[in-house]
Amino acid sequence: MSSTTPIRTGIIGFGLSGRVFHAPFIATNPAFSLELVSTSDPERAAEATKQHPGVEIVASADALLARAGELDLVILASPAHAHLEQGLAALEAGANVVIDKPFAPSLLEAKKLIEKAEEVGRVLTVFQNRRWDGDFLTLKKLINEGTLGTVHRFESTFERWGRPLVDRWQDTTTAAEGAGITFDLGSHLIDQALQLFGAATVEQAELSIVREGSVSDDDAFLSLLHTSGVRSHLTMSRAAAQGGPRFRVLGSEGAYRVYGLDNQEAALREARWPGSEGYGITPEAEWGDLGIEGATTKRQTEKGDYPAFYEEVAAAIRTGAPAPVDPRDALEVLRIIERAHALSAASQE
Repeated sequence: MSSTTPIRTGIIGFGLSGRVFHAPFIATNPAFSLELVSTSDPERAAEATKQHPGVEIVASADALLARAGELDLVILASPAHAHLEQGLAALEAGANVVIDKPFAPSLLEAKKLIEKAEEVGRVLTVFQNRRWDGDFLTLKKLINEGTLGTVHRFESTFERWGRPLVDRWQDTTTAAEGAGITFDLGSHLIDQALQLFGAATVEQAELSIVREGSVSDDDAFLSLLHTSGVRSHLTMSRAAAQGGPRFRVLGSEGAYRVYGLDNQEAALREARWPGSEGYGITPEAEWGDLGIEGATTKRQTEKGDYPAFYEEVAAAIRTGAPAPVDPRDALEVLRIIERAHALSAASQE
């Protein structure tokens, strides 16, 4: 594909994922051209037209997929249980595909998607944007520099204070279809742990439903043991009135602790897109603490860089460079999620 020809792109779904986590990066990267958006919601359709003048709105995923042959890239910002059917259709039409996490509800479905992408010779990648969080990039740098010495424990917490249950797929869909906090936020935390410390097994899994009316887990804790010897403690929740440290990492030479979430999501929700003043910059007051208790210093947080994901997608499509996230990485995440569900279910019998 020519390095100057825009990558014609369609997005399936314009809820939080499509509107906040995908469309802004397509709109602000000249390598792409946003051609089609599918949504059946009139308000979301109006918002898509307002934010992206000239984009064509279609009323269903099927309508977009029927025209996938006109596109170079299809982004699935849709519920996990739809990813297999939609992904296969897009790949068969000749489009490259970005799939939002969770990649799929099961290993079997994920493998089918990877096999199809290899069969047709198209790029398939998974949107693990949290690899480009500023605090994660900082932690990765500290580990690579050896600043913490030998790490023995990694604690990662991603908690929200959930609103009352509403009619959205995360609140009405079961874990068997890829819903629940372990599939959702857990996909990020597990992926980050594997990226930092390598392959792991699940030592403990506590998956709970704590909000009345919920049909999938909304509070969870996983303990992983990596082949490197590091233990990862991963906590995720939609029912946390107060949150713990985002990261606390303990090593032989010191520790790193940081609170709060990377601010790129907040900026994107407020339509402060890449290129806006201060995008990806963490204020000094929110930098993490590095060192030993009583003798810590503030460590400047690296600049958050979600746009890097789609820069690498463009390179993969145009030049054959590696995809930003190997879908086989997502297979390993799914293996851990499936094992966690099995362990939690067995403990409750």
